[in-house]
Amino acid sequence: MSSLLLLVLVFLVCPYAFKRTVNTRRKLQYFSGGLSKINSFGDVGFTVCGSIGRFVVDVMVVLSQAGFCVGYLIFIANTLANLFNSSSPDSLGSQILALSMSAKSWYIWGCFPVQLGLNSIATLTHLAPLSIFADVVDLAAMGVVIVKDVFIMMENRPEVRAFGGLSVIFYGMGVAVYAFEGIGMDIITANLGPGLISLLVQLGLCINLFFTFPLMMNPVYEIVERRFWGGRYCLWLRWVSVLVVTVVALMVPNFADFLSLVGSSVCCGLGFVLPALFHLLVFREEMSWKGWSIDAGIVALGLVLAVSGTWYALMEIFAVRV
Repeated sequence: MSSLLLLVLVFLVCPYAFKRTVNTRRKLQYFSGGLSKINSFGDVGFTVCGSIGRFVVDVMVVLSQAGFCVGYLIFIANTLANLFNSSSPDSLGSQILALSMSAKSWYIWGCFPVQLGLNSIATLTHLAPLSIFADVVDLAAMGVVIVKDVFIMMENRPEVRAFGGLSVIFYGMGVAVYAFEGIGMDIITANLGPGLISLLVQLGLCINLFFTFPLMMNPVYEIVERRFWGGRYCLWLRWVSVLVVTVVALMVPNFADFLSLVGSSVCCGLGFVLPALFHLLVFREEMSWKGWSIDAGIVALGLVLAVSGTWYALMEIFAVRV
């Protein structure tokens, strides 16, 4: 029950906050008489708060987008390792792999050279159709999971607790804010079970995430190249970014803890705090007390979720390591 309520809350608040951002952009564009180009969230931050506003937005966008790609690599590596390495751990091939690196590390490094090539493409028009494939696969996989889970629940009703405590709620909020898609992937792999359909769905998810990686990294490249290379295409900056994401994926001990940490510390700011704060600063002289209350409430909610979710996520990470 708590998971469902968290998802519903995020589903309701996030679009409302994004609409505030659109209204803020239109207001700023109107004030400038069309002279200033406000094409991104960073431009909104710069117009409202100057260089500090743009810097904060840029940092959060880079961390969130790169974090998604870290999650993609972890998901791909864990899925392939479970599919092809868990069945015969005593085989000669598995023993040879274990002597050097874990199966997860091998799969992550195996993705690295191909990702260097894909992320070297300056224009991503040729990769855009793959996002449609990703949506189709996700929907199909979700449908398979829902149908199988319904039959399982009808045959064997497990004992379920509606609420798991305050720490679980804050921890889960960080995950929910960060990854509708990540939660879907985790549900799919945890519930499909063995069989041909399970194999095809998981392989399809790995393929679509593999080719979605350069699309998700594109905002990172726009920001990095603008700040360090004058907005021009820079191959070595892209390759360094891919390398950093790969190394982080190798170091992350737990996928869910990582989602909660980044979701709480970064995405609560992007999804809740900054849109409402920018809207409040721009419309403060013409809003009623109701508008003030809504914006202030969203900012307060985002700050509470960010601080508490980050704290509980760090506690989980250090607890696992100890």
